[in-house]
Amino acid sequence: MADKWTGGHSSSILCLNTNTEGLVASGAERGELTLWDGGGTPAGQLQLPKADDVTSVVFSARHPTRLYTSHGETISLLDVRSLKEPVERFHVNEEEINCLSVNETESFLAAADDSGAIKIMDLENKKVSRSLRHSNICSSVVFRPQRPQSLVSCGLDMQVMLWNLQKARPLWTTNLQECDTEEDSPQSAGQFFNPPLAHSLSVASCGNIFGCGAQDGKVRIFRVTGVKFERELEFQGHSLGVSQVLFMPDASWLLTGGNDGKVLLWDVSSEVGKQQKSPAKSLQRRKAQAPTSTKKDGKLNKVASNEHARVLPKLTIEHGEKVNWISCTEIKGSKRVLVADQSSSVSVYPLLEP
Repeated sequence: MADKWTGGHSSSILCLNTNTEGLVASGAERGELTLWDGGGTPAGQLQLPKADDVTSVVFSARHPTRLYTSHGETISLLDVRSLKEPVERFHVNEEEINCLSVNETESFLAAADDSGAIKIMDLENKKVSRSLRHSNICSSVVFRPQRPQSLVSCGLDMQVMLWNLQKARPLWTTNLQECDTEEDSPQSAGQFFNPPLAHSLSVASCGNIFGCGAQDGKVRIFRVTGVKFERELEFQGHSLGVSQVLFMPDASWLLTGGNDGKVLLWDVSSEVGKQQKSPAKSLQRRKAQAPTSTKKDGKLNKVASNEHARVLPKLTIEHGEKVNWISCTEIKGSKRVLVADQSSSVSVYPLLEP
């Protein structure tokens, strides 16, 4: 069974983030924000004004004591050493914010909202420097590591976009539904009933590989080359929508969380880069090469590979509840997966890599 971190919230936890010093931040419904030490003890709590849901929490990579939070249409900057009133407060979005991202140099912050807008804050000048847009709710936005002017975004318009802050228009756009239809996929007929609304993004540490989780249960891996990106890999990850994707620090391992209550660990290093010209067709011919492990009730069981499967998870955590957010941290020398769901506690699982 998972360890449970309790006592930090009374409402459903919506988001998580960890800093380089092992501190974990969680945001919940009704304006609740909590800091946790590595042992799962609340190290600080704050009730944000108006009791708006805390939808995103992001630590600064450059200054790990700075925490950016979104609640309602507001962004608050907090100092975790003294968790009191926000150090600064920004109100640049017109509708509820879904996701925040801060670039590595902490020069820009991106805030994606329900109107489809992505507001780019110049943090030095404290003003909006650029406004980007999706045609429907923008669910996720992420700055690319090592490229502080570049970011990717996705939304419920089924669009995945690559941006450069020097331009107002996207450099490259892919429509996930059109992408699937082109490939004569046996599931393409079902796309009309379960469209690939894009929920989450994660960019690998190299900055050139990113993953996208969508409502159709699929995970798609893309590679950025110059001013465009191409789909490298696609696999069915979950029986319901993929709510979260998270690249591990070494870029080989990808964690996904779904509305089906599962958290899956994938090794994408051996697959990305193969058959770059026709990734989808090569996937149809590819066989699974390794057995998977299933983790249920704290036990690991080897499961025979399905030789007809394209890509199989290396580890399955049967969490049992719809996953709102996943994060990863190191506790006492070993990696842990942190899971937020509809409850008021954080679930913590040991990450046993094969």
